[in-house]
Amino acid sequence: MAKVTMIEAINRAHAWEMAHDPTVVVLGEDVGINGGVFRATVGLQEQFGKDRVQDTPLAEGMIAGLAIGMATQGLRPIAEIQFMGFIYPAMDQICSHMARMRNRTRGRLTCPVVIRMPHGGGIHAPEHHSESLEAMFAHHAGLRVVCPSSPARAYGLLLAAIRDPDPVIFLEPARLYRLVKQEVADDGLALPLDVCYRLREGSDVTIVTWGAMVSDTLRAAEKLEGEGVSCEVLDLATLSPIDHDTILDSVAKTGRLVIVHEAPRNCGIGAEIAATVAEHGLYDLHAPIKRVTGYDTIMPLSRLENDYIPSTARITDAVRETLAE
Repeated sequence: MAKVTMIEAINRAHAWEMAHDPTVVVLGEDVGINGGVFRATVGLQEQFGKDRVQDTPLAEGMIAGLAIGMATQGLRPIAEIQFMGFIYPAMDQICSHMARMRNRTRGRLTCPVVIRMPHGGGIHAPEHHSESLEAMFAHHAGLRVVCPSSPARAYGLLLAAIRDPDPVIFLEPARLYRLVKQEVADDGLALPLDVCYRLREGSDVTIVTWGAMVSDTLRAAEKLEGEGVSCEVLDLATLSPIDHDTILDSVAKTGRLVIVHEAPRNCGIGAEIAATVAEHGLYDLHAPIKRVTGYDTIMPLSRLENDYIPSTARITDAVRETLAE
């Protein structure tokens, strides 16, 4: 079992599924000859040919539209968008057509498309390269939204996304692409969608997070353990639909909830989680719910990204506050 980075795990998931399912195709800007802007598709065109790994013009709306046409005609396209901030031209195709295909045809057609894109900041890129727009996609019925937090989960969740009969928005935390290596078996085994992953058992407070913030949250939990605080850490993984049952079960045990995400605070997915816990788990809470998030501004450039993205210190402070109330 080899140790691989997240980007290598994503590449392996592509290769496995393409080797075992001839209907899987890849399209996007520079995905063929250059292997993608982050090299997620490197080597795939050489292995599977230009008919199955297709370079496209710089036209995100066209990429999404082509993927829809392919999917309705029996293919399983994986479309790469170079950066999440470039997704806006494709939103009409994704929300008006891709998400509605099953409902529009009363189940006669499905739309098994995966739209992959880098998510979040931390790589000090220019404007439009560090967006966290997961709430925008989660708000649209008919779309499944997935965000892995490790190489192993990227591999297993991408396989599950490709095999799903309906469209999946697959968000890849850019600052995790090459941050760590993990043992990942290239065995074609998918991980379940629509479930939280309990990464750490705890009894004092539940922390719910996803994507790149998982590693920061786990570091905070380790630090707090030294202070005698027992944190239960849940990796949301599938951001829509949310596995509320696991969250409510954890809150019933710990009595406290902290939600951590990189996206702006206003109307974020954290607000939906907080509202659901308030509706269905209010009497289990011993203290108000805390949110640790990005700010309601555009991601700042360069080194200021580090001040925008929630830090381990901000997470530990929020946990201490909820324990003090």
